Amino acid sequence: MTGLLPSQDLRRLIERGAVSADTPLTPRQVQPASLDLRLGLRAYRVRASFLTGHAHSVADRLAEFSMHEIDLRPGAVLEKGCVYVVPLMERLRLPAGLRAVANAKSSTGRLDLLTRMITDGGTEFDRVADGYDGPLYAEICPRSFSVLVRPGMTLNQIRFRDGHAALDDAALAELHAGESLVDGPPHIDQGLGFSVDLDPAPGGLVGYRAKPHTGVIDLDRIGHYRTAEFWDALAADRGRLILDPGAFYILVSREAVTIPPAYAAEMAPYLALVGEFRVHYAGFFDPGFGHVSAGGGGARGVLEVRCHEAPFALEHGQIVGRLIYERMAEVPDQLYGREIASNYQGQGLKLAKQFA
Repeated sequence: MTGLLPSQDLRRLIERGAVSADTPLTPRQVQPASLDLRLGLRAYRVRASFLTGHAHSVADRLAEFSMHEIDLRPGAVLEKGCVYVVPLMERLRLPAGLRAVANAKSSTGRLDLLTRMITDGGTEFDRVADGYDGPLYAEICPRSFSVLVRPGMTLNQIRFRDGHAALDDAALAELHAGESLVDGPPHIDQGLGFSVDLDPAPGGLVGYRAKPHTGVIDLDRIGHYRTAEFWDALAADRGRLILDPGAFYILVSREAVTIPPAYAAEMAPYLALVGEFRVHYAGFFDPGFGHVSAGGGGARGVLEVRCHEAPFALEHGQIVGRLIYERMAEVPDQLYGREIASNYQGQGLKLAKQFA
């Protein structure tokens, strides 16, 4: 069957050598519809972000752009505003007809830690061509906080797709009629639209803004850091929040969404011109997210928002993004929030797991 490969098929890819590593992969890396990718032993500080382009390798480009090499084994700080390339432990040898797409993990995006995958011969970030045979690399650019990383940490993840899996609007409307994908009337237009929630109780919390000058975050320390040391709490003014240029915000969707077990979704930017800001769409939504069969009752989407050149007044209920639903080739043998322990099942407004 065509669609996204579920957890049981990911294990078969590993058994057949389509995904391999010198350090054996672990069961914890296998998610319902994706595979976590691990940082390797070293990082390269580079002058600029790059794509390799046809007939070139990442190693070729590193020879041009690398400034110095960093040993990650004792732990190393990746500094805010700098660009790094880290060889990943995993490499691929995909069979013909199978391609892949990568994305940052949820906690990575909530830290404003720009993480994109690059490959040999690649012309797009986070995309792996049909039948690709070669190594994988992560480009990492901390944008709000400097972070401490070590080999084996997982900042991004990869999905494998056989054939066409995305639902068109008619199929999405039919799925909603049977599953109630959102807790209200759906906005279906090239995906399932979602809007921002800026209308809590008077004086209530609507989001967070990253502070500009903070300490280093050790990504291994879960529930360790005091929120007030890294974030300003925000209250909306009559359902409106004015975004500052260059600032990074954590907000939440007004809608509670559901991902049925036979489907997965990916957050994508809204196609319309909506203003001088962008929702950072580091988001794979796994089968079972917010679904009653996995202990959920709908879960809100956390929005990672960055404002650009001019201040922008964001209004309550404004549509800021969309979810693209895709069919699974089979129902996974483990679901988000059920067999897979989850930091974000049933979530509302929630920061990355490193914060208390």
